[in-house]
Formats: sequence, structure tokens, C-alpha cells
Amino acid sequence: MARPLSTDKKTIVAAAVNLLAQNGLRGMSIRSVAGSVGLAPNAMYSYFVDREQLEAAVAAEVAGRLHAMLLKACAQKTSEDSIRSLAKAFLRFAKEQHLIYEALVVPRPASGEDAILPEQLWLFFVDQVRRVTGASKSREAAVALWAFLHGIASLQSAQAFNEEKPVRSFEFGLSAWIDAAKAARHGDRAA
Repeated sequence: MARPLSTDKKTIVAAAVNLLAQNGLRGMSIRSVAGSVGLAPNAMYSYFVDREQLEAAVAAEVAGRLHAMLLKACAQKTSEDSIRSLAKAFLRFAKEQHLIYEALVVPRPASGEDAILPEQLWLFFVDQVRRVTGASKSREAAVALWAFLHGIASLQSAQAFNEEKPVRSFEFGLSAWIDAAKAARHGDRAA
């Protein structure tokens, strides 16, 4: 296979995300990504030190895609409506792109270019939560909301629900989270 003239990290990451969408993380290898961009597997190591670095770059790209979707979902909404839209968009992303969604749980580096997009996603998520909880509880409430959404997304992916249960369970859990988040904000005011 001839090496394409435009091969760079961005091209490789895009190819890796396409493979991820077809085969999931387990099916994405240095060899398969290299083949999809016309590189010898050894040539990949001039772009990525190892598979973990490639996965971190892919996870960053996926975080950027989810962030864009959440930004659109939350645009010009009140705090509570923003959380409801964010939650629904998060689950839609996880359902429609379940193999790509897997990359969000790849450990990310603490610094460097592959840490930027996941951090921006996280800060946006926390900021939306802060609008409901206030600043003092926003990070722990964001972790709780993310964990709830990830749990629902994982169960949804495993097809653990019948058609009716996920909607009712999701609405119940989200309403409980919103009630607790608003109570945390009122608790801060009372203190």
C-alpha cells in the first residue's frame, strides 16, 4: 500500500475513530489503523508511542464530539432544562454511537494535547451542573450525574432494559438528581 501524502496525527485519529465505530476498542489495533491510512504498522510509532497513546488521542476526539453535541443541546436553556437536555443528549450519543462511546472511559493523560478536549468536556459539564447546584457542590454533583448517565448508558448498551423501563428509570433518576442538586443549592444559601 502506498503511503498517502497527507498522513498526520489528525488523519490517523480520524481513521481510528472510524474503525472504533465499526469494531469497538477491542477491534482497534495499531495494525488495523495503520492499514486504514496506508502505513506500515511500524510507521505508526513515529506518530504514537504505543496503543495507549493512540487510544488517548481517540478518546480526546470522542470527548470533543460529545462536547459539541452537549453544547448544542444546552444552548440558551434555563439551568434545569439545560441539565435535562444535556442528559438526553448524553444518552443519545451513547446509544447512537455506542462503540465510539467506549472511548470515553479510556484513561486520559494528566497533561498534553490529548488531555485538553476531555478537560473541556468535563469543565462544560461541571459548569452546567453549577447552574443548578451552585459552586460549592458542583464537582461532586457533576460526578454523581456523570455516573448516573454512564450507568444508564451501560445498561442501555447491554440491552438490560425492555422498552418501557429505561425511560421511566431515567426520568426517575434524573428528577431525583435535580431535586437533590436544587436542595444542595438551597442548603448553601441557608448556611
